[in-house]
Amino acid sequence: MNDGSGVPHISAAYDSTVGIQAETVHNSNVYFVHPDASPQEKYKVGVRFLEDGVSSRARDMISDAIAHGYDNAEVRFHWVLAMLSARAYHDLSTEEVQRLHHASGLVRTYAEGGWKDALQVAFELLAMLGTAVGETGRVSERLQALSPRRRDAIVHHLDLVLTGGLKDSLWAENRERAEAARFENDRVNRVWAYFEPEPIGPRAMPPRPGTATADQASLPLRASAFVIATAFLWALALAADPSAAFIELLVGIAAGLTAAQFGPQWWHQEQQRKARLREPHTPQMQDAASTGGGFTHRVRHSFDHYFSVHTPHGFTAQEWRDHTIHMRNDLATEIALLYRESRISVDRVNWLIRYLAEDARDRHNKGTLFDDHYQNQTPLVAKALCVVALVTLGGATLALLGTAASGAGSSQMPLAFLALVGAVLSGRAAVASWLLAQGEEHRMARETQEYKEQLTARQIAYQKWRSFLDAMRPSELQMETWLTCDKTLFVDEALRHYQLTWHDLITHTILMTPARPYKRGRVKGGPWRYSRYSFRLFLVTQDGVREISTELNFTDAKRGNEQQRSNYRFDALSSVQVTESSRVGYDLELILTNGPARSIRVKDADTHQLAPDESAQELADISLNASGFIHAFRLLEGIAADGKGWIERNNPKNLPSFRTAD
Repeated sequence: MNDGSGVPHISAAYDSTVGIQAETVHNSNVYFVHPDASPQEKYKVGVRFLEDGVSSRARDMISDAIAHGYDNAEVRFHWVLAMLSARAYHDLSTEEVQRLHHASGLVRTYAEGGWKDALQVAFELLAMLGTAVGETGRVSERLQALSPRRRDAIVHHLDLVLTGGLKDSLWAENRERAEAARFENDRVNRVWAYFEPEPIGPRAMPPRPGTATADQASLPLRASAFVIATAFLWALALAADPSAAFIELLVGIAAGLTAAQFGPQWWHQEQQRKARLREPHTPQMQDAASTGGGFTHRVRHSFDHYFSVHTPHGFTAQEWRDHTIHMRNDLATEIALLYRESRISVDRVNWLIRYLAEDARDRHNKGTLFDDHYQNQTPLVAKALCVVALVTLGGATLALLGTAASGAGSSQMPLAFLALVGAVLSGRAAVASWLLAQGEEHRMARETQEYKEQLTARQIAYQKWRSFLDAMRPSELQMETWLTCDKTLFVDEALRHYQLTWHDLITHTILMTPARPYKRGRVKGGPWRYSRYSFRLFLVTQDGVREISTELNFTDAKRGNEQQRSNYRFDALSSVQVTESSRVGYDLELILTNGPARSIRVKDADTHQLAPDESAQELADISLNASGFIHAFRLLEGIAADGKGWIERNNPKNLPSFRTAD
């Protein structure tokens, strides 16, 4: 849920387990490429992939642009970064190594400028792998001479390639840069918006269909019968005493018109009141409804939460919930009926529930909370006039009967009485039909007006919420930058704990997996990002592997107090296995010779979150690559298979030179 401040939270009962709180896919065109896009457009999208940490897709897009003739120092620079981003040298295939060698020979053909200088530095850094600290001075100076943006890009994307003395010379600056950037762009107050589900559009309850068709059809017949019976009774009275009959008729007509003027509103409100009394609002039924499962149950809990948060002054949360229990139940039923459909979670409707809670609070402050729906608003004067008119009408009718019966003795009494009975019965039936028909017309008009007003107000609230989310939601670049800073500082802490320098390391890898409970979100075409991560760092030295893991709350960049550390020799890692399931996800299993197997959930299944034009395998590859899984698996698999022999084959000193010609 989100409270009024927009900060998401979740609650769970004692001894319960919460898994995925929410997940969302943002329909952004940040990675959209038209089938007929030019090489330049594909290159730009590739660079965006690279900056956002999706190096596998960046390689594909930039390589495609180069294959179609778009090649210069800038393009080739980003291609080299994409080839090496999130990868160590031993992750490259033979073909990729050959392509890098070929690209190093093309540097001299490009036009002079900053991009060519940056490309030359990148290849010179590859040529310096394994070199002692004192021998890297010239390359370090050339790297420092580059523009900050290009220098930072090289250091970031060649992180797993650069080791030894060269990495040592760059690490202090890299750490300081991460410390300064980890909370930039108001991270703490904006990260939640990335994981906020896309709100579903506004809806309102449409008017109910009319139910007075039969009454409308019978009204003319009943009214005609009433007119005939009344006319016959008045004719008898007119024959007996014309002056009295005229007076009694005028009084009856005036009383009837008065009752017709003030009575219908009172009658309709009484019918609504009786209907509300028949509704099941007993506490027992409310408790039964709240213990049910499904969408309606979650909607009710959301209403309870937001009404507790948005309380008027002078009310406690419990008092306000008790005061609005009927209103909340009606609103919860309405929302459940409007949005109960396949694959709609209550998280996507919470914006509307929050708006309704705020609206109820505001209307209470204005004194209009129960207007038109929960209070009898017929004035006492109107009720009194209606009662007086009905009593007068009854008196005039009896007087008319007496006048008619007095005309020719007792012989006209039966006819007058029959005329009176006919007039009363037909009049009662006609009035009932008229009231029902008029009530339905008024109800349809009222509900139509309410529907339009509610829908308009909800559309305004929806647009405000969408605009607020769009303004608050971090970009992919910002999310990737914050995550990179978190990883950098975690690695730095591990190095200081073990008192290691980069010159002591053969290689390293960091595996990022979701830590439950978490929220997750992604841009269409991008990797999953999580509100909580588990960082697992593997430091490979001559003596073996040091492993350290911790959990990170991505919102505030705070790591858990508990960290797990373990050390093992190369021959202690006996095997590495991966279990893949379309319904579950990916699990990495580490089997040590001197301990139990450890299973690491790398990624949960996401086939139900695919857009129609997305591939499950492509999304899995993107997310696994972004998590560091590909590199970590190859590293651990190689160590498990070859033991210490893996070191000799992957010693940076034995790498081929990529030195370019000046």
